[in-house]
Order: sequence, then C-alpha cells, then structure tokens
Amino acid sequence: MIQLLGKIPNNVYVAVSGGPDSMAVLDFLNNGKRTVSALYFNHCTEHGYEAKKFVRNYCMSRGIGLLDDRVRTQKPDNESWEEFWRNERYKYFKRHPERPIITGHHLNDVVEWWLMSSMHGDPKTIPHKNEEYNIIRPFLLTPKHELVDWCKRKHVPYLTDPSNESREH
Repeated sequence: MIQLLGKIPNNVYVAVSGGPDSMAVLDFLNNGKRTVSALYFNHCTEHGYEAKKFVRNYCMSRGIGLLDDRVRTQKPDNESWEEFWRNERYKYFKRHPERPIITGHHLNDVVEWWLMSSMHGDPKTIPHKNEEYNIIRPFLLTPKHELVDWCKRKHVPYLTDPSNESREH
C-alpha cells in the first residue's frame, strides 16, 4: 500500500527518470485533483536519451506537461559520476522554484542512505523536505515493491536503468 508522509500540494512538478519509482509517483499524483507536470533531467548517457524519449511519449499520451534539460558541463575529476549527475540534477531543480518538486524517494532509499551514511560514521536519514531545492519526498514510508506493484496493477510502463546494476559509478 502506498503511504504518504505529509500533505501534497495541488500544483506540483514530479521529478521523473522513467524508472518504476518516479513513473508510479507521476501516475499516482496525476490521477488525483492536482495539476501535475513532469521534470526530466538527461544525464547524457545512452540510457538518458532513451529515457527522455520514453518520458516525453508517456507525458504526451496523457496530456502531462513536461520540462526537460540535460547535463551541460564536464564532470570534475574529484566527483563520482553519481555525485556529478545528482549535483547537476539539483541545479536544474533549483531553476524551477515556482512549484514544489515531488520525488519518488521511498523507504528502500531511506534505509540505503542510512546504511551508507552510517558506514561513514555519520548516520542520516533522507529528509522529507529540502527547502533549498523546493523538494518534497512524500513517499518515504512506501517500500519500493509497492511502487513497482502500482505500475503493474495500473499498467504504467517504466524503464530500468542498466547503470543501477553497476557499482562503477
């Protein structure tokens, strides 16, 4: 069962990657009485271009507004690819302060973040809100399998990013 943390405003952006988490969130919120538009950020990888086309087609077929952009800078040598992509994505989010941005972060992400930060001696959880970037994470109580199940039950298509299986980034 999808569980929400806090109240979701009526006019929002949904950060969408094309994966099951964000696609479930987009579909879930688009079926309500909210005005929903999608934000997509292309990491300029092979999968990134595939996901952009997928998200664009999904949004067009359902009348969902879409704003997108892509990486426009070089990765610094002192950053991992994951860190670089996250930093670029958040810069993009910061350029859209007019509506709250809903992300598909879920309970599994909370556990992973806590474990990783604990191994570095500073245990943390993912915050429900990030006011600097106008982000709200209302799905932090929902396990990932519930979002995947939503996609299956509601016939919501999604892509799987092959880099999620890699430990090299």
